[in-house]
Amino acid sequence: MENRHCQCVWMSFRTDASGYTFTIGAAGRNLRKSVKKIAKNGILDVMSEDGKNAVLVICLGLAAGLLLKLFVVDVLHVSGRSMWPALRDGDTLVVNKLAYGLARPYGERLLVQWREPLAGDVVIYLYDNKIVVKRCVATGGEHLAYSSDTVYTLTVGGTRIPLTDAQYQQLKDIDAVPDGYILAVGDNYEESVDSRTYGFVPVRNVLGKVLCR
Repeated sequence: MENRHCQCVWMSFRTDASGYTFTIGAAGRNLRKSVKKIAKNGILDVMSEDGKNAVLVICLGLAAGLLLKLFVVDVLHVSGRSMWPALRDGDTLVVNKLAYGLARPYGERLLVQWREPLAGDVVIYLYDNKIVVKRCVATGGEHLAYSSDTVYTLTVGGTRIPLTDAQYQQLKDIDAVPDGYILAVGDNYEESVDSRTYGFVPVRNVLGKVLCR
């Protein structure tokens, strides 16, 4: 039978009357040695110093980015119109997660608290397992005044906030924000679901302050 020979970069195949033979060239032998070395010692032992440094820098960068997102600063996107016109649907927000304390990663409470929100702060917290953005309009101890003359309203800090009948009935007997809580309301009173509906928000549940958009 006629001999046939097919040569590639690092191996060759031969066929003859006795069957097939497989030959590994010099490049193939070097590759096999490298594979054995990686299997024995690990990939870092066969990398150059520059390669090791690059891997280290990438790993440190990923770790630093994760720590920043979990504990320091976060970037969120607004969905909805509850804070219109201050915040618009689709806006990108930068949130300071250290503004009030150290937040528990992926939790709903602060691990450590060092200050409380102030009236006027735009804050984030979890409601119904979702991050929501509202404005702190009153803090613990602030007086609440109600009116039912022509429409139901709540007045706090000189700001008059409209209420539905159900909201008025729920809040009318509470004359001050309880200590350790805030009254959180969306700027768009007509569309926002907020403390008027689900009650005051514990300060320990406020996870950050919006810095800018």
